[in-house]
Amino acid sequence: MLLIFCFYNLPLHHGDAMAIMTEFLDLIVPITVIEEKYPGGWERCLKDHSTALNARVWFDSYLFRDGAMNHESMKGLLDEWWKLGFECYAEKDGIMCWKDVCVYEGMQGGSGMPCEWLAEDLVTHSVFLKGTGPGDIIGRDWDMLDDWEELSFPRL
Repeated sequence: MLLIFCFYNLPLHHGDAMAIMTEFLDLIVPITVIEEKYPGGWERCLKDHSTALNARVWFDSYLFRDGAMNHESMKGLLDEWWKLGFECYAEKDGIMCWKDVCVYEGMQGGSGMPCEWLAEDLVTHSVFLKGTGPGDIIGRDWDMLDDWEELSFPRL
């Protein structure tokens, strides 16, 4: 039942402009890239992350967010997305840039490398897909934290 509750309280993607609340370390992935590269697509991604929806994982109309509290945990998340076929970063014009994903340090004011598809709103501590404009901010559902268990990355 909890899974159904989570899906009904999160927005469906490809709708109105929205933004993602950022916290400590945020792993942001465009939903269109997930649809293309995640084994089983967007539906499988949501299923694989269902135990962390609204707690550590949330999404808006265009972006998916997972997060970590330290760099070691974030490296683990990046490694898992890389194993799934996501090209996390690439060199462009001699500069390392985020590609399929972006690590955004919400508490440190941005990403350590350029990310062409991510825009930020420093006032609201949120990010959104460039070209869509900010809108309602989607983030953690604090009421669900009592029932949340730590999620390890899904094994396919």
